[in-house]
Amino acid sequence: MKKVMFVCKRNSCRSQMAEGFAKTLGQGKIEVTSSGLEASRVHPTAIEVMGEIGIDITNQTSNPLSEFTAEDYDAVISLCGCGVNLPQEWVLREIFEDWQLDDPDGQPLETFHRVRDEIKERVAALIEKL
Repeated sequence: MKKVMFVCKRNSCRSQMAEGFAKTLGQGKIEVTSSGLEASRVHPTAIEVMGEIGIDITNQTSNPLSEFTAEDYDAVISLCGCGVNLPQEWVLREIFEDWQLDDPDGQPLETFHRVRDEIKERVAALIEKL
């Protein structure tokens, strides 16, 4: 089973939504973790917009990337263009992608919905690739 790490700056919105989608869409196919260059909290609006489509991410936590080991993962996905800030060993995994999605934090609800839907499409494509 392939192991995937979703990472972005604060691990509060995009990476959390990606983790939720990957756990749901990739159930039994992949193992998923998310983290941030720094830890913060799971954004309440991210929890809300995922709940609207029946995915509960309330039990997910925000964790710093430093708590994990790159060698444990097959695929590393940056959601914010932060790939340039990642330690080299993370960028050199079997699959590394930098999705550069808009940060919905502080934006209107429509932005959260748009980014959520973009993440769903990309996660579904990633699961097919793995």
